[in-house]
Amino acid sequence: MEDILKVGVITSTHGVRGEVKVYPTTDDVNRFKKLKNVMIDTGKEMLSFEIAGVKFFKNMVILKFKGIDNVDDVQKYRQKDLYVARKDAVKLYKDEYFIADLIGIEVFEEDGCKVGVLKEVMPTGANDVYVVELSEGFAGNGQTEVLIPAIKQCILEVKPEENKMTVHLLDGLLE
Repeated sequence: MEDILKVGVITSTHGVRGEVKVYPTTDDVNRFKKLKNVMIDTGKEMLSFEIAGVKFFKNMVILKFKGIDNVDDVQKYRQKDLYVARKDAVKLYKDEYFIADLIGIEVFEEDGCKVGVLKEVMPTGANDVYVVELSEGFAGNGQTEVLIPAIKQCILEVKPEENKMTVHLLDGLLE
C-alpha cells in the first residue's frame, strides 16, 4: 500500500499572492479544509508545504501555502501533483478504499479462480466501475478486460493488505 496519496494537480497560479489552483483528484473536495500539510512532487524531489488557506472556486480548490507570498514563487509548481501522507489522509468508512490501494490488486471469483488484475477505477456517479484486465485465457472469447460495478452484489470482499479482491461476476459481464 502506498505511503502517500495523490489528492490533486496544481493547474495554475491564482492571483499575485502566491495562491495556486488545484484540480482535486479526491471524491470530496471538502477534505482540503482539514489538510494541514501537502507535498508537491517536483519530478526531482517531494517538497512539503504547510497550508495557510483554502478556498473553493467552481470545481477547483485554491490553496495558499505558508511562507509563499508571491506568484513567482509558485509558478514553478504548475502541472505538478499534490500528495498527502497516508497518516494525514481522511479516515475511511467501512467498505471504502483509496484508489491507490486498489490499483494492481488481484481479483478472484468466489470459487478462487483468478479473474485478473484491477487496472483502473472509473467513477460513474451512481457507483464506481472497476476495470479488470483478465488473466490469460480467462474469458475464452478474446475479451481482454471486464468492467465490474462496485456494488455489494459484485464486490464480495476487499483485502488491500493481502492484495486480493473477491468478486461475483454477474451474468452478461463476460460477453
